[in-house]
Formats: sequence, C-alpha cells, structure tokens
Amino acid sequence: MSTERPSIYDLSYQELEETLKAWGQPRYRARQVWEWLYVSLVDDFQAMTNLPKALRGQLAESFTLMPLNLVTEAVSSNRWTRKALFALPDGETVETVLMLYEKRRTLCISSQVGCGMGCPFCATGLSGFTRNLTAGEIVAQVIHYARWLAQPDAAGDGDLPIARPTRVTNVVFMGMGEPMANYDRVWKAIRTLTDKRGFNLGARHITVSTVGLVPGILRMAQEPLQVRLAISLHAAEDELRNFLVPINQRYPLNELMRAVREYIRQTGRRVTFEYALMRGINDKPEHARALIRLLKDVLAHVNLIPLNPVEGSPFQPSTRQDTVRFARQLEEAGIPVTVRLRRGLDIHAGCGQLRRHVGVDVGPMARQNSAT
Repeated sequence: MSTERPSIYDLSYQELEETLKAWGQPRYRARQVWEWLYVSLVDDFQAMTNLPKALRGQLAESFTLMPLNLVTEAVSSNRWTRKALFALPDGETVETVLMLYEKRRTLCISSQVGCGMGCPFCATGLSGFTRNLTAGEIVAQVIHYARWLAQPDAAGDGDLPIARPTRVTNVVFMGMGEPMANYDRVWKAIRTLTDKRGFNLGARHITVSTVGLVPGILRMAQEPLQVRLAISLHAAEDELRNFLVPINQRYPLNELMRAVREYIRQTGRRVTFEYALMRGINDKPEHARALIRLLKDVLAHVNLIPLNPVEGSPFQPSTRQDTVRFARQLEEAGIPVTVRLRRGLDIHAGCGQLRRHVGVDVGPMARQNSAT
C-alpha cells in the first residue's frame, strides 16, 4: 500500500516555511502550523483554527498528518509498558515501545524496517532488513504516544500504576534497526523533536544506540546537539564479538574504541556501553576482565542487560548470580555500571525482542491513511 501524499512530519521547519512561501502564505504561517503539529499535537488539519480555511484544505490535499496506522497495541500485565505495532503506507510494519517510570516516560523508537546488522541473539536482526524509515515515520512514533500521554484519562487507563503522565520525557533509538545506517533521516527527526518552537525535547534526553558503525560515531561527534551515544558492545574481544555483532568484522574493537575516544575528546560526553549478558557465552569472569581492560581510562558507563529471551533462540539470559558477580567485578575495577530493569517481557517489548510482523494483514489499516 502507498499514498501519494507525503507526511507533513517529513518537513523540517525550513522546508515547511519554504512550502508555505511557495503557496503565497506569509512567513508567520509556518510558525502557526509548526505549533499545531508539535505543541497542540492535532490529528486533523481542520483543527488548525487560526489558519484560513483555504490553507487548511490545501494542507490536507498535499500532506497526511499521520504516516503510521496502529494495527495493534499490547499492554504489559503491570501496565508499565505498552508496545504498538504500526503499519506504514507501503504495508510494512514497525514496533514502538512506551515505558512508564516514576518520573520518566521513555519511548523506544525504530529507525528501520527490520535490521541488516545480523546479530544472532536479536529478533529484529533475524527478520532481516527491508528499508529505512523516513524522518516523518520516525517522528510520528513519538507523536502517537505524545498524543496518548496528553489525554486527560483515556478510557480503560484509570488503573495506571502511577499518576497519569502528560508528556514524553525521553527518547531512545533502541528499537528496530541501526540508527547510524539511517543517519541523515534519524538526525532530521532529532532536530525536529528538539526544536524549541515545537516539541522541545531536550537533546540530553535522547540516546542514539549503535552496534558500532564508526563513520556514524565520528559524524555524531560533530553534531552541536548534546544527544547521548550508546554502543551495543556485548563482547570485549574481537573473536567473540565477530560472532555476536558481525559488523565487528568491518569495524573491529580497536577501530571502534579509537572512534569512541575521538567522540569523547570532541564532546566531553560519557559513552554508555550496552552489554547483554548471555548464559555461558559472555558472562564469565574472564569476559568481565576483558571488558575492564577495554574500558580502562575511557569516560564510560556500562549498562548490563540480562538478555531478553527470543522464541526459538538458543541464547539464554545469564543467571542472577552471574549477573551480580559480573557487575561487582566492574565496580571493583572502578567502572560505573548499572543493571537494566527488564520491562515488558510478557508482551515481547524488551531489548532485542522487537521484530517485523510478517504476514499481518495491514491493508485495511494502511488504507485508513487517507482519512487524515
């Protein structure tokens, strides 16, 4: 399925301004439209009531407001986590996860349909790569849940475990896909989300996670926005990492760490290293010692992730005892470490569990795109 109308979320502020100028509109109209999109979060061009009726009609004829259609949503048993399956205009699907905390509302968003990195323990990687998401498809994932959070009390949500939050506080590019392999569109989306005239999400509340695409890390070091960088490491020696993270064969650890050090030198920012603990594979004392050697004198924080199980996968999470021991080894070596709280396992919303839903009938959902 496809639509002839592009998403208005694909436009940067400058592109929106240029479009409206070409239509003969005064410059201030761009600011008005931008605020309707990213402050008021409207889902209908006709709701932009301070615009002339003719302009609202022209916008509706030229653009769609939502390039995603919700196929289904799963809610964890404790209601802290929600996972949405979205249909794209071409019939492909992606997943997005909202995680509620006492003080944070974190969105884990996707940057690609599938993933081409081939990590054998990750459900997304097992599904293969189809295409990059557009900037508008990335932004729209955030807008969907921003609208939901802004509702006064949606039906059926009165029993949330905390007082109803009102806005997205954090965005992590840790969903489907490798963000650095879709760099330009990911960063266009980031600039839209951080624009102070609109959504105004603080750059430090955004994290881009990569398996180690060195050119992307070096580009990110040049970005003025203080977005956080995370490296999906999972092994601290090349032989094992070649197996767990195949891109390591192209960008081995010595090259990756040179890029990380250059990133730190230019930005002064700490880098998070994500390490999924897999029973009997990368969770032994010698693996912890190798990680300590790798990160010695690096401005780093290690986020240990007990592996989230994937149906049919031989990879299993480490025991609690081995996880505690591994973390203690790092702490005793002076390396800051946390063990990530596992969320949404009962709805397969944890890290490494997102996948394309091949075979889902999304035709009717995609056709609804014409309604907005």
